[in-house]
Amino acid sequence: MLRQIAVPVIAILIFLGLWELLVWVNNWPNYKMASPSDLPAAFWKYKELFLQMGWQSLWRTVVGLIIAVIAGTLLGMIMGFSKIARDALYPLLVGFNAIPKATLVPVISLIFIGQHDFNTILMAFMISFFPIAVSVGIGLSTLEPEYRDILRSLGASRFTIFRKIALPKTLPEFFGALKVSVTLAFIGTNLVEIVSPHGRGLGALFKSGETNGDYPLMFAVLIALAFLGIVLYYAVVFLERVFAGWAERPQG
Repeated sequence: MLRQIAVPVIAILIFLGLWELLVWVNNWPNYKMASPSDLPAAFWKYKELFLQMGWQSLWRTVVGLIIAVIAGTLLGMIMGFSKIARDALYPLLVGFNAIPKATLVPVISLIFIGQHDFNTILMAFMISFFPIAVSVGIGLSTLEPEYRDILRSLGASRFTIFRKIALPKTLPEFFGALKVSVTLAFIGTNLVEIVSPHGRGLGALFKSGETNGDYPLMFAVLIALAFLGIVLYYAVVFLERVFAGWAERPQG
């Protein structure tokens, strides 16, 4: 337990040290590249804004991620249990995922004018549901047919087969995809906050720092986003250990 906490903390401290060294060696002023030592003052100066804007970004990201989990799981189940649906939906999903999401922000903002919360949640959902749908679909489609045949011969329904065999089998893939989706959801949230500014969220605070040439504030926002992403990531890790801890391999 101590090692699991100490190793990430030490890695973060090493990263911050190398960042500080890079700025010091190149003698960069903070209007060109802020250093970690510049950030505490920025956090303290704008502490109320960080709390307010950070909460706004966080709750929208979490709501978008929850919707992505529900929709992605249902879509993955459809693709996993139906080859026709899989063949029909995969090209559409891949094509949609290949579209740069920054290009969709103006479109969404024009369609839903003034619906800032909805637009942000929608983008967080759109950018994060793909890994979940694909992982669940692949996990279910690779389910050994022998298990299904045996359970069906014993009179088990499709729901029973899903609950007893398919769901546990897909949990490791599901949580692996969810770890990726957590970071993608934050990207979607901040895309809307920056590209289509509405004065809310950490993206708006970053835009304010850019407009005013406040580089320490801009880098402080980036660190705050990274912190929130890490918090959500470890929340997923905790849930994974609760529901799919059996899949972990012991490491020396």
